Amino acid sequence: MALAIADLISKLEAWANPAWQESWDNCGWQVQPGLLNEPAQVLVCLTPTLAVMAEALALRQQGIGVNLILAHHPLIFSPLKSVTQGDPVGDMVRQAIAHNIGIYTAHTNFDQVQDGTADLLAQVLHLQNSTPVVPTQLGLGYGRVGDLSPALSLRGLLDLIQAQLSPPQLIYSPTADLEQMISRVAVLGGSGASYLGAVAQTGAQAYLTSDCKFHQFQEGRDRGLILIDAGHYATERPACDRLTEIVQQWGAPWAQLSHQDEDFRQFWG
Repeated sequence: MALAIADLISKLEAWANPAWQESWDNCGWQVQPGLLNEPAQVLVCLTPTLAVMAEALALRQQGIGVNLILAHHPLIFSPLKSVTQGDPVGDMVRQAIAHNIGIYTAHTNFDQVQDGTADLLAQVLHLQNSTPVVPTQLGLGYGRVGDLSPALSLRGLLDLIQAQLSPPQLIYSPTADLEQMISRVAVLGGSGASYLGAVAQTGAQAYLTSDCKFHQFQEGRDRGLILIDAGHYATERPACDRLTEIVQQWGAPWAQLSHQDEDFRQFWG
């Protein structure tokens, strides 16, 4: 029997419980138009945008009955006071209801778990003995820190990150020696600069994250950390790819990673 949406969501919440989300977050159903008993046909994405909705509708035209957009980033962050044409969030809500497509988000709950955003980065960089930077419960938590075996030069680590994540641009702390050896690395997908203090306590020499500001690079230098910013999209997209595989393994009749997810940034030159 095909896996229904209700059963898919039950499996997802048993793995990444929405109760684990941060107080400011909005995990779980964003739009639930009454389709829980339908076989799950899932389009997985990082960010639920109008481009992703257009992709879902185009797939329907091809005979694939997409009925769930499973996203990492919430569609609704602030209280929704109106649903109006011309507002991107309002248009997503209207289209979801009109076409009977659910939108569900796993965000800070997904950040903490095995095979979540941080854990995938640790796997991608082949970190050994990785543990959470900030534990939240047994074996789970924000970020991961682990050992590079064998150690790499900073140049080699940057090359590895570039090869594995394909960011459009890598930003890193100024250093006098790209050949210095790095044996311990911390990672956190998305905006992780607020964890600099915690990372500094782990013994990590380098910290891969994104969305770092000028003074956060200064703080990293002052804490003895090489801060590496690979961009929000590049550091979280791998976990969405793994999430697609997991949904397929759970038995969803159809699941695919979005081709219309966007980085929202372009670099000149």
